[in-house]
Amino acid sequence: MEGDLAHIGAGLAAIGSGAAAIGVGNVAGNYLSGALRNPSAAASQTATLFIGIAFAEALGIFAFLVSLLLMFAV
Repeated sequence: MEGDLAHIGAGLAAIGSGAAAIGVGNVAGNYLSGALRNPSAAASQTATLFIGIAFAEALGIFAFLVSLLLMFAV
């Protein structure tokens, strides 16, 4: 019984990986929108783009790790 509930919890935690993909798309889309409006400022915002993508992807990796822990450690 507990194993089944752990798998349900792991599935719910895996939703965070999908949310991270949405977050990365949002960051990249907003960067592209700003770069098209002001191309001369795009080069100075590239580092901010990569930091935003890294933070969004890190949340997805944490959600994936939680789902693995729920599936195999609990």
